Amino acid sequence: MTDAAPSHPRQPGEPALTALGLAAPSPSPADASPHTFPDGGTWRVEIPSVEGPEALGVVLKEAARLDVPIHRISQGSGVWMLSDAEITEMVEKAAERDIELCLFTGPRGTWDTGASVRTDSRGAGLRARGHDAVAGCVEDALRATELGVKCLLVADEGVLWTLHRARTAGIIPADTTLKVSALIGPVNPAAYAVYEQLGADSLNVPSDLTLAHLTEIRRVSGAPMDMYVEAPDDLGGYIRMYEIAELIRRGAPLYLKFGLAKAPAIYPYGAQLRDVTLDTARERVRRGRLALDLLARHGAGAGMSPLGSRLPGALNRFPERS
Repeated sequence: MTDAAPSHPRQPGEPALTALGLAAPSPSPADASPHTFPDGGTWRVEIPSVEGPEALGVVLKEAARLDVPIHRISQGSGVWMLSDAEITEMVEKAAERDIELCLFTGPRGTWDTGASVRTDSRGAGLRARGHDAVAGCVEDALRATELGVKCLLVADEGVLWTLHRARTAGIIPADTTLKVSALIGPVNPAAYAVYEQLGADSLNVPSDLTLAHLTEIRRVSGAPMDMYVEAPDDLGGYIRMYEIAELIRRGAPLYLKFGLAKAPAIYPYGAQLRDVTLDTARERVRRGRLALDLLARHGAGAGMSPLGSRLPGALNRFPERS
């Protein structure tokens, strides 16, 4: 178990503002999350958008250079965009560092033939359209887990429930973890609890949720939360570095994700995007270093899960029909 995080880390600018008579109110203990990861930690680090073995190599090299601890690496283009050899190489490289590797499953609405997702209403969003799309996600899950991938990223409630049932039935390994994409992330406590019961082991929430929203969610669910401290432009481009200690206090157990604003979109990845993909992968690690330095300066650096931690602990699930 890690050392407990301090209950009152220094707030940004606190000494100077106090001297000027502009001190902020002390954080309320009632707002703090009562939950932790099963290892006792309150936060872990995830580097997203790592789109293949070469990008993974760049991330690992930069993490070693900058001394950035990483618990999870995630990819966004999808299992279908990687060859068996590429997946195997990523699995092996991640395993060498005891890092969880998470790959996105199957077809999603933005790449499908339906037009509704491109309208102003964004109807159907990223969901898997029809039986064939669900089948594609299941195919990806089977292939990825057979090659050693232990974490799957999903963007559809039906796919989530199907894969949860598949692991309880032994069709995919029981220790496979299922991660809900930021593209469909829940925005209220009731929805968060539903995703947990459908089988989610960690849930991306939109980066524009307020601190009060995080506290509301933590009153109903202890399922690990993933949050972009810096969000890509297509997710809003929010940068919440100075809130990081409070995000942890309110949202624990929390995966800190380091996206990149003002960067080109790279999904689905291909060789034509190689240079920008490697450059942005490297910069995401640097952003992580900046955030961890900020946490340390504010006296809020304690509470990180031990490296190699990946399981979410006991969670609530809907009963499965026999």
